Amino acid sequence: MITAIVFVQADVDRIPEVAQQIAELDGVSEVYSVTGEIDLIALVRVREHDEIADVVADRLNKVPGVTATETHIAFRAYSRHDLEAAFSLGMED
Repeated sequence: MITAIVFVQADVDRIPEVAQQIAELDGVSEVYSVTGEIDLIALVRVREHDEIADVVADRLNKVPGVTATETHIAFRAYSRHDLEAAFSLGMED
């Protein structure tokens, strides 16, 4: 699985609608409204690199209200939650 983190600038008056439309796109797993210089962060999870272009360039960038994006491809994932889940497999509570 390939994960891309997409920083999204949006028209301020349309952030909730833009976030909802992005969240409904195939390949987008989560969208967060955030503070700071960007308005939204979208997590894109796909099987192949070419699919990132399909999701980001062909669909996400064309959502009305999106003014700019910056995409980062994740190399590795480090998550306490994921590690704890892996070690608790088969364990009884």
